[in-house]
Amino acid sequence: TAASFEFKKEDHTLGNALRYIIMKNPDVEFCGYSIPHPSEEIMTIRIQTYEGAVVDALKKGFDDLMDLCDVVADKFTAAREEFAEQQMQE
Repeated sequence: TAASFEFKKEDHTLGNALRYIIMKNPDVEFCGYSIPHPSEEIMTIRIQTYEGAVVDALKKGFDDLMDLCDVVADKFTAAREEFAEQQMQE
């Protein structure tokens, strides 16, 4: 199955990250995004699955991307705190 989804006020930042994460799903055959015109704040993403609902692949992509962002934020916070502690010791 295949479907396209349109997101308003989004650009390459979300489009490329979401495309990358969705393509990690083994049930997904194809995922691509486009910005139809630079002056319009619209991002379109197309997903094609081998099996399963396309909307489920999109939801899983959002969940996986949020999990990845949480990991990055946690690692950044830990590194910042470690750096601050080192600065206090000097």
